[in-house]
Amino acid sequence: MNVVFAGTPEFARVALQALVQAGFSVPLVLTQPDRPAGRGLKLQASPVKQYALEQGMAVEQPRSLRLDGKFPDDAALAHAALLAARADVMVVAAYGLILPQWVLDLPSQGCLNIHASLLPRWRGAAPIHRAIEAGDAQTGVTIMQMDAGLDTGDMLLSEALPILPQDTTGSLHDRLAEQGGRLIVQALAQMQGASLNRVPQPTEGVTYAHKIDKAESRVDWAQSAEAIGRHIRALTPFPGASTTLDGELIKLICYEIDSCSRFADKRCGLILSVNSEGITVACGDGALRLTVLQRAGGKRLAAADFVRGFPLAPGMVLGQAAQSGSSV
Repeated sequence: MNVVFAGTPEFARVALQALVQAGFSVPLVLTQPDRPAGRGLKLQASPVKQYALEQGMAVEQPRSLRLDGKFPDDAALAHAALLAARADVMVVAAYGLILPQWVLDLPSQGCLNIHASLLPRWRGAAPIHRAIEAGDAQTGVTIMQMDAGLDTGDMLLSEALPILPQDTTGSLHDRLAEQGGRLIVQALAQMQGASLNRVPQPTEGVTYAHKIDKAESRVDWAQSAEAIGRHIRALTPFPGASTTLDGELIKLICYEIDSCSRFADKRCGLILSVNSEGITVACGDGALRLTVLQRAGGKRLAAADFVRGFPLAPGMVLGQAAQSGSSV
């Protein structure tokens, strides 16, 4: 079975590696163009491209696949490469480009997508972040037959995965990536044996995981401690949850729910105590103990070390500059 692969980030690289290790032929890989990254903003290849080149695979990096779009030359080159690859199926994982109908129709078995949620919940770009942020007890991976809609195609395989209380988007991502690689290998094996069944997605329970915007980083201390905690975990490692003090940015890395603090002053963001255990902050409901923090451009530090270089004290109020109009 010839498998063309389309993907870009680490989540996709894990799936591509699983396909290779399972013995599938991958004559062509599509991935996003190299992007500036790091402090020097040097062009950097995607994790998928790096792995594909290590394996000696052909790689195409079109800016668009629309033959009548803004980059028709890119699309034409990709079209020629796809025709030459004679793919039985295309596997897509976090590719980042919309597939036009000609791509969906080209492989004899169509295009399969590895989606990191239990569809139809959390269709869209950021299913891992949104599942943690919403407080979901579980998520999972769905292998889907792609159609022209946004994650609306028939489901081929689906498997649940619990979201642990300490999970961040980073830790959950890694487990889902492994699960996705295993399930796509299983799906293709079943496809070869003509035992893969298509099930339409339910019409109820549809939610959309909109792309994470950096503006969402700011913590709203008027929310409950539980909600703020989920927000911190959902935005770890990127783009990171943050607050401000006197206009200076503070990233919030780790926390504990403080169920013991009692306070008369109800100001949200008020620092209640600072000690070796952490920095306890009043929330709209309950309190949060910040245990690992980071200044802009600095290192992640335990709270006791952080306050040596950034003095925080009871009575200070976090987030005031942001709430009065400054952006973080």
